Amino acid sequence: MSENNRQTEKELNEVLRIRREKLGALADMGRNPFEVTSFDRKDMAGDIKADYESYEGRTVTIAGRLMAKRVMGKMSFADLLDRSGRIQLCVKRDELGDEEYKIYKKYDIGDIVGVTGEVFKTKMGEITVRAESVKLLSKSLRPLPEKYHGMTNTDLRYRQRYVDLIMNDEVRRTFEVRSAIIRAIRSFLDERGFMEVETPILNTIPGGAAARPFITHHNTLDIDMYMRIAPELYLKRLIVGGFEKVYEMGRLFRNEGMDVKHNPEFTSVEVYEAYADYEDMMDLTEELFKYVAEKALGTTKVTYQGEEIDLGGKWERLTMLDAIRKYAGIDMSEAKTAEEAEEMAKRVGVEFDGDAPKLSRGEIISLVFEEKVEEQLVQPTFIYEYPVEISPLAKRYADNPDFTERFEVFITRREFGNAFSELNDPIDQKERFLKQVEKREAGDDEANMMDEDYVNALEYGLPPTGGLGIGVDRLVMLLTDSSSIRDVLLFPTMKPLTDVKDDKEK
Repeated sequence: MSENNRQTEKELNEVLRIRREKLGALADMGRNPFEVTSFDRKDMAGDIKADYESYEGRTVTIAGRLMAKRVMGKMSFADLLDRSGRIQLCVKRDELGDEEYKIYKKYDIGDIVGVTGEVFKTKMGEITVRAESVKLLSKSLRPLPEKYHGMTNTDLRYRQRYVDLIMNDEVRRTFEVRSAIIRAIRSFLDERGFMEVETPILNTIPGGAAARPFITHHNTLDIDMYMRIAPELYLKRLIVGGFEKVYEMGRLFRNEGMDVKHNPEFTSVEVYEAYADYEDMMDLTEELFKYVAEKALGTTKVTYQGEEIDLGGKWERLTMLDAIRKYAGIDMSEAKTAEEAEEMAKRVGVEFDGDAPKLSRGEIISLVFEEKVEEQLVQPTFIYEYPVEISPLAKRYADNPDFTERFEVFITRREFGNAFSELNDPIDQKERFLKQVEKREAGDDEANMMDEDYVNALEYGLPPTGGLGIGVDRLVMLLTDSSSIRDVLLFPTMKPLTDVKDDKEK
């Protein structure tokens, strides 16, 4: 540990000691704040400041956290923070009385107090509450970060989100917008007759996506189970059962890499509608994004990391092959075999791992798209007609069975949603599951498992159905101009601090 770090830790320990001594002294006086069970708060800081004319001269009762404190002899000023914002307090010895004012002066920044007093404006025009009483409701035993340095350590901000929320107004705003986005998604779907449902998070078979699952063990049943990677197969069972328009919003779990776009647990919304197809889902997706942006932000034009994004215009629609022609300059429809597709891909700089299993023609087309096209898709764009090899749950085109009625939507160079005309042929579905099983046996731990019960459900008859999945966290990132998914998750997955310390020592 450096000398500076040792000095900082010593100073912190001294502050912690002093604050605990203050708590002990308050308890000795019969004023242990942790024994307070409630406080009848009647007013909010934000309301007072937004409608000062109605509050001027009125006595209000507010409560919140002390964020600043300036003691000047017989009079003090402080800032109080509640969920609606900050407001200034004016605390005078003549108003509180000698004993109460003496106690108040010992309160620390970070303490939570309840205040009753009259609303007025200072000579500087600051809306203020002149305190008639100040009650300590909870003692802060740890100091908040320094006012001017704030909480700038990114790793610490994620680990101690509670402090991050106290110190950073923009962070609170991000999660307020997130809440508004989630409400808007539900409102959009509810207004269109979709029913919200809940399906299992613990599964005996991970299905509905190509992803590596988290594995746990059920002690009573003595079986391994999987955290769900997608709710798709359960939701389509409900369409079989007669619920014709359903959706589910909730957490999914994928035991994969972590980066600015990926967290092991994340939120998605999946939507299924009987008698609809992937083109209907395109229309629904476009309408949903515009609706949510308007509801959450009041506009469909947003800035993301310095780039202007227009959600309100007509979104471009390109087949995967057309997108490759446009952005990579090659026509992969001319490749009739996997070998020809690989040669074309190499010509535009796509590299292949010689030790990896050989890729099919469709997989190579998808690889070229991922490496040469995705980075070009800034404005909202639908990419459709996906190869059947990478779309085990999507319906084939009747006149072009190598491709499926599937699309993904891209904005700011990343995928935001995935949809298909759902495969409802149980014979074809079983064959595709078997091919996925072959991949799994060959070492692909993201390939689907065989789901006999789902095939059984299809044999009862799944009507023509359109299905859609949207990454909620990525939508929140877009609408809050957040560069990392961790910025829009209240508690992102983090390595334990003990492991971090061990790694540094190594």
